[in-house]
Amino acid sequence: MTYYTVRGIVGRGLPVLLITCVIGIAAGQVLNSRVDSLISMPVLLMMIPALIKIGGDTGSMLGARLSSAFHMGLGSHIHKNPVIRNSVIAALIVGMTASIALSMIVWFVSTWMNLGMGFVTLLQISLITTSLELLIVFSATIVIAVTSHRYGLDPDDTVIPLIATIGDLVGVLGIFIALYVLGII
Repeated sequence: MTYYTVRGIVGRGLPVLLITCVIGIAAGQVLNSRVDSLISMPVLLMMIPALIKIGGDTGSMLGARLSSAFHMGLGSHIHKNPVIRNSVIAALIVGMTASIALSMIVWFVSTWMNLGMGFVTLLQISLITTSLELLIVFSATIVIAVTSHRYGLDPDDTVIPLIATIGDLVGVLGIFIALYVLGII
């Protein structure tokens, strides 16, 4: 049981948390670089926190499932593994459903507050952002989980903190990409 000592947990966790701090600062700087655009669209300010969490949270769900699969010995043959395939499909369904629900909730609240942005525009922003997030975050989740397992690191210690933070960065970038694609900024 030397693997689960305070020294071992801190030794494995601290480098991961330092990396997540740097990624988190980068996400904040991306937001800061476009703060004037965001302030002019208060509806987006409502949407950003929830939208950036969709990728990180669903990626963390996927990471937890993959970690459990590896601990149970079900992580071999990644390309045709039903555990990985089913976990990815389920997380995609959850992520896209959350994206649509978020669009509806933000639209109702923004209409109630007279902030005005059309439902279709909110839905497009949400779906573009979420699609980019899920593609990138799920790919990173699988790579980080498999790599951690292969090198003897506990995926529980690496996947969830890294993916939650990567999800934030990709979510912020995804929002600006969606706004650019839609010609809003």
